Amino acid sequence: MLGSEADFVQVVQLISVLLVAGLIAGFVAGLFGIGGGFVVVPALLLVFEFFGVAPQTTTHIAIGSSLATIIVTSARSLQAHTRHGAVDYKVLRDWTPWLMLGAFFGILLASFMDGQAMKWIFSGGVFLMGLHFIWPVLQPKEAVARDMPGSMIRGGIATFLGAFSALLGIGGGTIAVLVMTSCGRSIHQAVATAAGFGIVIALPGALGFAILGIVSHDELPFGSFGYINLLAVGAISAMSFITAPAGAKLAHKLNGPILKKVFGIYLVATSAIVLFNSLGH
Repeated sequence: MLGSEADFVQVVQLISVLLVAGLIAGFVAGLFGIGGGFVVVPALLLVFEFFGVAPQTTTHIAIGSSLATIIVTSARSLQAHTRHGAVDYKVLRDWTPWLMLGAFFGILLASFMDGQAMKWIFSGGVFLMGLHFIWPVLQPKEAVARDMPGSMIRGGIATFLGAFSALLGIGGGTIAVLVMTSCGRSIHQAVATAAGFGIVIALPGALGFAILGIVSHDELPFGSFGYINLLAVGAISAMSFITAPAGAKLAHKLNGPILKKVFGIYLVATSAIVLFNSLGH
């Protein structure tokens, strides 16, 4: 097992595999536009299980580390969108308290779940998102409202979004964009503002998983701070910066609707793999 006292060769092997995973994750995320945790979590599950990390901790580490990478990638994305004036900071401010509350609830739920239950949650959530891309029945052809939801509805949606995203290790961009475009906002403004949602969810989410790992007294892999593996965060973030632009460039050359369906198929396949893997433990 790759424990806290791993030797030099094991550490080099782990970093090498994480760099490759980061290259792939960044490219796929750029290609499909929203990848994020949907790509990073399955990649880290495979990597840590390959290196013999205890099955009961791999899911928590993968999700916690994914949330930490989202802080970096979402911050970069938010900065870029802000330069283009596309971020609606009023919406971001209004939704922030509820998103953070939801993230807290997500961490609270995670504290009562073992690795297998977390895999089931992730598998189910990814499956639903996959169906949305293959068969987008929830996406209205026209806006259903002229403005964003009022305080009560906003609180419910944002709290659910924060909890759901923290549990899955994602930034919540898919749901955020769906809500904003349904309320009359342009896709560009929705995507830009969703980057801010990612930071708001990932910050308390990553901190929560770090604390859960520290108080759990579980045996964690080398380079871990609680349920966040710093080696994974560094490698994934660094490589994603390199390959995400290449994936995004290729995406613009491909057919958009077909690309979304391919991404949906990828998510459904990922859901099946994670579910099958959970039944093996």
